[in-house]
Amino acid sequence: ELDKECTFNPNPKLLWQVKCDIALPCATQNEIDLDDVKALVANGVIAVAEGANMPCTLEATNYLIQNEICFAPAKAANAGGVMVSGFEMSQNSMRLSWTEEEVDQKLKGQMENIFMEVYECAKHYDNMYNTVLGANISGFKKVSQAMLAQGVC
Repeated sequence: ELDKECTFNPNPKLLWQVKCDIALPCATQNEIDLDDVKALVANGVIAVAEGANMPCTLEATNYLIQNEICFAPAKAANAGGVMVSGFEMSQNSMRLSWTEEEVDQKLKGQMENIFMEVYECAKHYDNMYNTVLGANISGFKKVSQAMLAQGVC
């Protein structure tokens, strides 16, 4: 059952003081700093997923990784928006119209693949909580493989 009581507070910094399991910073770059994530960790957060362009500062990100908090960096977590735009272009190009369920299924499959690639890469380099490392390396591999396939090197 959902708690039907809520409180509005105009100070956005107080948001990260609220006890929660999952935090989803989705507003602006550098929205969450080290003090904010320290409060989240102290309050028992188990996962933080960036829903904007790097809303966590570098210090905040490193603190989450060091404290083994499940962290979804923006470059991986935000891939869905780019993907859906690609789906739209594909449908337009092929003169198709996918149902909402079809788009959702395709998106879910792609996001699961991204998560597994990032996680496995981070684990391979001996830190399964460093999903930033995993996202950077797996992203680099994709770009480098595409360049090689095009004969760049």
